[in-house]
Amino acid sequence: MRVSKVFSASLDGIDAKPIEVETDVNVGLHSFNIVGLADKSLSEAKERVNSALKQSGVKPPTRENRRIIINLAPADVKKTGSQYDTAIATGYLLATGQMKEFETGDKIFVGELALDGSLRRISGVLNIARMAQRDGFRELFVPKGNAVEAAIVSGLKVIPIANLVELINHLEGRSVIAPQKTTALQPSISSDHQLVDIADIKGQEYAKRALMIAAAGGHNILMQGSPGAGKTMLAQALVSLLPPPAAEEIIEVTQIYSAAGLLKDSAAINWRPFRAPHQTASAVAVIGGGQNPRPGEISLAHRGVLFLDELPEFRRDLLEALRQPMESGKVLISRVKNNLVFPAQCMVVAAMNPCPCGYYGDEEKECRCSAFEVFRYQKKISGPLLDRIDLQITVPRVKIESLQSKHRDTGTAEKMRAAVVSARQIQKERFDKAKVPLFTNAEMSSRLCDELIHYDKEADAFLKDIFEKSLVSARGYYRILKMAQTIADLERAPAVQVAHFAEAFQYRLREH
Repeated sequence: MRVSKVFSASLDGIDAKPIEVETDVNVGLHSFNIVGLADKSLSEAKERVNSALKQSGVKPPTRENRRIIINLAPADVKKTGSQYDTAIATGYLLATGQMKEFETGDKIFVGELALDGSLRRISGVLNIARMAQRDGFRELFVPKGNAVEAAIVSGLKVIPIANLVELINHLEGRSVIAPQKTTALQPSISSDHQLVDIADIKGQEYAKRALMIAAAGGHNILMQGSPGAGKTMLAQALVSLLPPPAAEEIIEVTQIYSAAGLLKDSAAINWRPFRAPHQTASAVAVIGGGQNPRPGEISLAHRGVLFLDELPEFRRDLLEALRQPMESGKVLISRVKNNLVFPAQCMVVAAMNPCPCGYYGDEEKECRCSAFEVFRYQKKISGPLLDRIDLQITVPRVKIESLQSKHRDTGTAEKMRAAVVSARQIQKERFDKAKVPLFTNAEMSSRLCDELIHYDKEADAFLKDIFEKSLVSARGYYRILKMAQTIADLERAPAVQVAHFAEAFQYRLREH
């Protein structure tokens, strides 16, 4: 009898780590124990593995090898999930001498075993594949249903396995399985065929302009207006203005969805996500966390849009918890033993009524709320949260003439999309030249704003003047800078001008 060692992987948030699966088969009372801080689902692996081995024609333990111990190292890292089944079965076969020895140091085995020996899909395969490539592993054995997802990572040999018999035959050289071909990423605008197009919006030219600026620079936006003015439709149409994601963005988003088990039958999330949680959602559901920390809605909206409809109706603790990820573009989940980081670089799009009845400031319908009710309703949105929203606009009621119009302005919509794509390309070239891994102006730090945003003396004088007169915060100052740069990029201007600062400033008027 001897000890065998093969490699599997664990998920910690959205990050994968290699796990050594050691198997010792020896003399003693019949037992099958898994040690190494395993959770309930993993401790049940012995029943799945035992049945899968029997159905695959593997010899059962004899008197000489009845005591089986599986150690998952490092032992101080909590192991969860069912992805270790394949590695445990492989380790048992090696330890009992029922399989030819092979080099195990460059291979990772993941997959959940069914009772008949077949392999089921698991979550987080793309994350595991990226870890395997980073840590120098050459081969990754995955369930056939996960192979296309794993093959997104180039330079790694992905072996698709349908069942345990196939795995044994491949490792012993009797029937070699061809590696999965590298998956080519095909960016798409949206997964939803019922996508609201910006051309479907009638009227609302001011709001469309604000949406175009937000889409071009990745800025947060708040829309306030009467019920039925079209705020929700405008938010949904924003996705139609966004350019298809780059390959690296697709991989980032897919890692989050894969770790959360939300990929379903898709190999990748090749569109920009649009997430719209309900007002009753908890802080954990939106921000992320839990007993076994999972990404929340703000992380699932990474590189896309998080839409918060009826913003004041969300819980106060949730709204205040949004402040940190809106500022940093990531969520930090703190635990006693370790900290997890979930990406959350998304556009936050919020909509709200101006008062409880919804008609404060409406030109046609009278508001029934008292001044105190209006004040209390609007105070549900704190100043620090507002300060993190770049564009704050009022959406007016649409005139009946516009609603009755049959004209669909597809030409203007295409021009808006082209302008957004062009502005994003200008930003990419600027960031590539500065050698910073950013995609949009909204991601720039204050230091990068000082280094990369250029304007003349006239624009500088205008900026100083409005800053002194309007009590703009330091955060607001840099957000105006970034918005002005986005407006300049939309117009292909070589430097930010007075008109760009003036337009950017008007979108910040609500907080003053």
